[in-house]
Amino acid sequence: HDWHAALACAHIADHPATPVGSVFTVHNLAYQGLFPMHDWPMLGLATRHMSPAGLEYHGQLNFMKAGLQFADLVSTVSPSYAAEIATPEFGCGLDGVIRSRGAAVCGILNGIDLEVWNPATDAALAVRYDAARLQGKRACRSALQAELGLDLDERALLVTAVSRLTAQKGIDLLLAALPTLLAEGVQFALQGSGDGALEAALRMAQQAQPGRVHVHIGYDEARAHRLIAGADAIAVPSRFEPCGLTQMYGMRYGTLPIVRRVGGLRDTVRDLTPDALAGGNGTGFVFDAATPQAWTEAVRRAAALKAQPEAWQRAMQAGMARELGWSGPAQEYLAQYARVAAAAQREPQAPAG
Repeated sequence: HDWHAALACAHIADHPATPVGSVFTVHNLAYQGLFPMHDWPMLGLATRHMSPAGLEYHGQLNFMKAGLQFADLVSTVSPSYAAEIATPEFGCGLDGVIRSRGAAVCGILNGIDLEVWNPATDAALAVRYDAARLQGKRACRSALQAELGLDLDERALLVTAVSRLTAQKGIDLLLAALPTLLAEGVQFALQGSGDGALEAALRMAQQAQPGRVHVHIGYDEARAHRLIAGADAIAVPSRFEPCGLTQMYGMRYGTLPIVRRVGGLRDTVRDLTPDALAGGNGTGFVFDAATPQAWTEAVRRAAALKAQPEAWQRAMQAGMARELGWSGPAQEYLAQYARVAAAAQREPQAPAG
């Protein structure tokens, strides 16, 4: 998994007579494990790998590249991310390597723990609930507003985010749009940590409008559960997102995701277009451009639907009905592992490189 273990694939490739296959799973291509070339002797690899066809990357050693080059199969955590990383926009400089692997690259969507994330049994919540007893979610919403010091406004669209505070996660988009959306009656609550400038800007936003904005810098698991259960919508406006779990937690809890159409967000959230709403299968709000304007329009769509209680409830229940657990993904992983293992047993590969 990821660059930390990627050298194992190169070592396996150096021993072709050993009937062992390798599957390398990329969780985030942006973190590549770059090291100076003078560390090469410590790796114990054949010298032929110290080249652009191996680990060399612009004069450095790139551990991620080792996994991509030498694994029998490269998997990622969503089908859309598997396609995206073969493009210059999302490939983080390794898109050419990804393209060269062709059909050896696949995407298997992550799942979530359905026992840990279950509003019907969640001990962190003020009131437990399920898709048939949504009055409990309304109680969680009121309890969250009281806990965070937000105005007890039933009509406001309450949007929460549980996120690392980085540019990747699109937090700057939220900040840029915040004055406009607050003026339109939206409430916003966030928990996370990361970039110092983003943390400071979020604190200032809370100080300016404490009844409309709440920010908790840091992470608290129980609070995260309450933020997701008590919200109307959950924000995931990422610039790129290999899979993402927060949007799935949101759907599990009847909290509609507002997401950018990238990676696993594209694969998990069904946009609430008029047709999807009529068909009862829309589960959130999806936007395309990584701009404050596009984010603002998506939030406005959510606010407009919240003003239609019956339609909003149908969307909540559609999300709560989604199969988001690990049963399906686990079977896909088992099938891929079995295929790679069988191939390794059949015919040892020639030395890589």
